[in-house]
Amino acid sequence: MSVPSTALEVRLASRPHGWPTDENFEIAEVSVPSPGEGQIVVRNVVMSVDPYMRGRMNDVKSYSAPFQIGEPLDGGVVGEVVASNFDGLKPGDHVLHGLGWREYAVLDGTQALKVDPAVAPLSTYLGVLGMPGLTAYAGLLATAEFKEGDVVFVSGAAGAVGQLVGQIARLKGASRVIGSAGSADKVKYLVDELGFDAAFNYKDGPVAEQLAALAPNGIDVYFDNVGGEHLEAAIAVMNPHGRAALCGAISMYNDTTPPAAPRNLVQLIGKRITLRGLLVGDHQALQPQFVAEMGAWIASGELKYTETVVEGGVRQAPAAFLGMLRGENTGKMLVQLG
Repeated sequence: MSVPSTALEVRLASRPHGWPTDENFEIAEVSVPSPGEGQIVVRNVVMSVDPYMRGRMNDVKSYSAPFQIGEPLDGGVVGEVVASNFDGLKPGDHVLHGLGWREYAVLDGTQALKVDPAVAPLSTYLGVLGMPGLTAYAGLLATAEFKEGDVVFVSGAAGAVGQLVGQIARLKGASRVIGSAGSADKVKYLVDELGFDAAFNYKDGPVAEQLAALAPNGIDVYFDNVGGEHLEAAIAVMNPHGRAALCGAISMYNDTTPPAAPRNLVQLIGKRITLRGLLVGDHQALQPQFVAEMGAWIASGELKYTETVVEGGVRQAPAAFLGMLRGENTGKMLVQLG
């Protein structure tokens, strides 16, 4: 396949204040350089949009460097090598790398991981077999120290990570798995398709009341993708020595004022509750175990996953990102680039 002389990329045009808008992004046409020594050129095929990217749009110190105004955004993407000056990869190979939000990427071959579309669809390397999958697996088993018989509550349970956390808990012997989501259809999906014992729509009423009704014996583990009111509700019903894995707080990412909740952190003392932050990069040692176990569950049909794929190429990436922040996706939100 020939390499075009120019291609499109998505840049950060300005930093959002509160909810991002289309005006915070710009589409630019740029030249596609030839690969240097040890480099490859990749035609990106499918890219990921993820909640953590919202934090990188702010100019604040965090665990990941902020996006720069006038520069392309980046993130997980899978593509096909179309030119190579790297001994380990050749044209036609498929790779996972971190230069998404553009049609073509030029990068060092050492920064790309070869993947096999014959083993699993390319999209799964961005979801169930990729970063969100490992986040769910490590977050539940290592960060939250899940034990057989635990009652588990997952917020944002129909998202890329949440849909997997609940199923892993069930497969590992949870006594009850409860999820929250933002629509009646998602609640039905969690219970009917993924095997959650119970689920509720957080828009139907106070989270604390709905969770308490579905967890009469309390919860032992909370996997937090939402923060705020959800975290407060989980603390309220958590049993002594309960554990929470704090993976995300999407309910607060676009707030311009400090959150009102949780207001009951004093309960952590008497209940001896552990709240522990989760970054997937700390758990790469679990990768072989994760791939082996998740792969087996997928092959047997015991674990299911859903993807929401936005067609139309890189121009649709901002809309997909904004839709993900609004909760329009079920499972992993992806953009088909080619």
